[in-house]
Amino acid sequence: MIKQLADYVTFAQMGLKPGSHSGEALNFFIYDTIKIFLLLCAIIFVVAIIRSSFPPERTKRILSHKREYVGNIMAALLGIVTPFCSCSAVPLFIGFVESGVPLGVTFSFLISSPMVNEVAIIMLWGMFGWKIALIYISTGLLVAIVSGIVIGRLKMEKHVQDYVWEMQVGSQEIVELTFKAKLIYARDYTRDLLKKVFPYVVVGVGIGAFIHGYIPQDFLVKWAGKDNPIAVPVAVALGVPLYSNAAGVIPIVKALTAKGMAIGTVLAFMMAVTALSLPEAVILSNVLKRRLLITFFGIVATSIVFVGYLFNIIL
Repeated sequence: MIKQLADYVTFAQMGLKPGSHSGEALNFFIYDTIKIFLLLCAIIFVVAIIRSSFPPERTKRILSHKREYVGNIMAALLGIVTPFCSCSAVPLFIGFVESGVPLGVTFSFLISSPMVNEVAIIMLWGMFGWKIALIYISTGLLVAIVSGIVIGRLKMEKHVQDYVWEMQVGSQEIVELTFKAKLIYARDYTRDLLKKVFPYVVVGVGIGAFIHGYIPQDFLVKWAGKDNPIAVPVAVALGVPLYSNAAGVIPIVKALTAKGMAIGTVLAFMMAVTALSLPEAVILSNVLKRRLLITFFGIVATSIVFVGYLFNIIL
């Protein structure tokens, strides 16, 4: 139905020809924008009801004083159902450290929360199918868990800024919501999140539409295909300076994949954009000393590169 509507607007109403650069680009834009909007409305509402049971205070209490490995796994899993991007997760990072959550466990959450979330899952499932979505979730969690364990084993607590340890954030009472209140929360959360992410969707789909309609397939296959041994680290290096969320980057990922770029390369690019960014580095520099900040970015970037190569081998 959505495809027929996109075809009608593009070719019947606009008069563009099928197969033309402008026709294919506009058709891609209309189809993916409508499809993503409907998916986001439906599934974010459901996930928001689940999220209403995990306020930040409860998340901190669940993770406080957890043992190594168990805590990393729990932190990564909680990252899926907690509403924080790479920058907004940083204030919670301070609260975690102050509450006694081990440093490595805290980093597992900090990585997982922006990289593996409901928006990424919804859009990957809708565009690539459940297999790719499941692989992304599994490897994203693996990156978060392993990176957190490595950072924890390095015993780098002394490289957290001194004022963080001195802060006394305190604990707050956890308020249990009624089911009606959860529905209201889900409605408001869905509306607010759509306002935040949909501009990214439009821009991302627009870039994806341009790539789909105008970038020659041979160009991307040559420079970012499976035969280029440095394609994955280059994609990660390009992704780190950018700042976006899954809603903005996945349409670009789809277009790049359709043009022949290896799936591991584009998913590594997506992980780098969502889990690592310059704004996040600037904010974290006020919390972490330089050595720990560089270690964090280096470990996560290396893990993402490994995952990218692994995808390209097995897919």
